[in-house]
Amino acid sequence: MLKINKTITNATAVFNLEGRLDTTTAPELDKELKSSLDGITTLTLDMKNLDYISSAGLRVLLSAQKLMNKQGKMTIRNANEIVMEIFEVTGFSDILDIEGAE
Repeated sequence: MLKINKTITNATAVFNLEGRLDTTTAPELDKELKSSLDGITTLTLDMKNLDYISSAGLRVLLSAQKLMNKQGKMTIRNANEIVMEIFEVTGFSDILDIEGAE
């Protein structure tokens, strides 16, 4: 299960993700992102409460990153040890702007 709390202020969007970002929940996040990013120049994905991310979740992040490269900046915030390890093993830590890793 994935819980998505989003806050949009002017051209800034913050998505707080809680639970698991996997094959079942990745389409939900993809849909939320695609419907919310029009006119957004700063996107932050807060992963403080994200327990797990699968390859399906990584694809959603890559898609969002490509979109935000055209219109602004995307930042990953508060990725925990488990999620950071997945980012490092897959090379996503070199692609994504990650801050405040726990």
